[in-house]
Amino acid sequence: MNGGVDEVAAPAGPPQPLDWKFSQVFGERTAGEEVQEVDIISAIEFDKTGDHLATGDRGGRVVLFERIDSRDHGRYRKELERMDYSISRHPEFRYKTEFQSHEPEFDYLKSLEIEEKINKIRWCQAANSALFLLSTNDKTIKFWKVQEKKVKKVCDMNVDPSKPTGNGVVAGSCLSTSSKPYLANGGCTQRPFGYLNNDFSFPSEGIPHLHLPKVTNHETNLVARCRRIYAHAHDYHINSISNNSDGETFISADDLRINLWNLEISSQSFNIVDVKPTNMEDLTEVITSAEFHPAHCNILAYSSSKGSIRLIDLRQSALCDSHSKLFEEQEAPGSRSFFTEIIASISDIKFAKDGRHILSRDYMTLKLWDINMDSGPVATFQVHEHLRPKLCDLYENDSIFDKFECCLSGDGQRVATGSYSNLFRVFGCSEGSAEATTLEATKNPMRKQVPTPSRPSRPLGSLSRVVRRGADNSGVDSNGSAFDFATKLLHLAWHPTENSLACAASNSLYMYYA
Repeated sequence: MNGGVDEVAAPAGPPQPLDWKFSQVFGERTAGEEVQEVDIISAIEFDKTGDHLATGDRGGRVVLFERIDSRDHGRYRKELERMDYSISRHPEFRYKTEFQSHEPEFDYLKSLEIEEKINKIRWCQAANSALFLLSTNDKTIKFWKVQEKKVKKVCDMNVDPSKPTGNGVVAGSCLSTSSKPYLANGGCTQRPFGYLNNDFSFPSEGIPHLHLPKVTNHETNLVARCRRIYAHAHDYHINSISNNSDGETFISADDLRINLWNLEISSQSFNIVDVKPTNMEDLTEVITSAEFHPAHCNILAYSSSKGSIRLIDLRQSALCDSHSKLFEEQEAPGSRSFFTEIIASISDIKFAKDGRHILSRDYMTLKLWDINMDSGPVATFQVHEHLRPKLCDLYENDSIFDKFECCLSGDGQRVATGSYSNLFRVFGCSEGSAEATTLEATKNPMRKQVPTPSRPSRPLGSLSRVVRRGADNSGVDSNGSAFDFATKLLHLAWHPTENSLACAASNSLYMYYA
């Protein structure tokens, strides 16, 4: 109150663009070092707490990292957060363990090789200080338990170190090496070793050097054990797995079917979506990604190669042939070309943490959808608009089929996705935000603000590294800046509670914070 007039607070504007800084890198390659195909990272995922990070590679390995700064300063950190005090210490992770999740296999019935590459990793609910996660290659899903096991050793053996011992002979005893008289039937006139005659008696003061061995705990080792294997349920390559919020079930999706599994039962699954036509010549679209709603265990969404997203409700029927909602953007008249369907194919979808919005990534754009509004996306962010003149070249070298992932921040105010030349982009999606930052996955990320994310973004220009690996892999944008289509950032993940990003550039894992 000031002179009887209420002061009305000015409406808060959009959040300021984040200033991203380099945090860590794991597996950084030196200049000129050749990257092995099996070491290239193919999946990345934070757990719900953000204290653990998992990566999978093309060699079938899963590598786990754990956060160390929150463990060392957990209580102090929480007190500072409660006081709304800015914490200068950035998130730090360290290598925890790794294990071989999948091995190369051969399908003798179809004469097909099944490669060991990890397609997806999903964390499950932790229990009793053990970590649980799902990993999948093209055909087989595995449920892993990672737990610390204490190594126990027997010490303080019943041996007097001051007396010499023979091979398995109690100290102080010895065997004569002289020849023994034997009887005709093979018997021996001498008493066997260890024979206790009636004349023997224990001394009243006991045997001082006789004591019981002790079992002691030494160092602890992390052990990964495969609890269950979910196999023989997909005729086509698995592209998605997603945990249900009920903590008991999960889905797996391939090109034509989505199956529902119980974590405790690996012998059977239920087919809940089947888009395979009776005649395969009538096939017009395939499933590209699927994910459960973060809060409602009966709702899931899946995307298609035609650029549509379908929301289905498991309560409607056992086989969800019909969707409850369809999200797609109408094609502009006269804009159709040979590449229209290819670039419209959705490579990844993610639910926001609140479950209200869905983020989708196609080749050219990021789109944000409101599940209560199926008329079109609420926001569109241009990612590859500068590559539109190069679609023919991208088609020739198969780059147009690259599948880029996307992610949302925990507060839902920003989205991120990858691009070529190891670049990734961060957009602000709150109302009025003009944040559009481009960074390169290096120790010194270069940044540039683009004012209008909903319109075609400015050429990346000086932000891209001029790295040429042959004319077939490099393109040039309208400013004449080179883009290396061989170095692409396909996989990235946003920390669930903080502004921290983990990006996979080839075999290296880069981490940034803001």
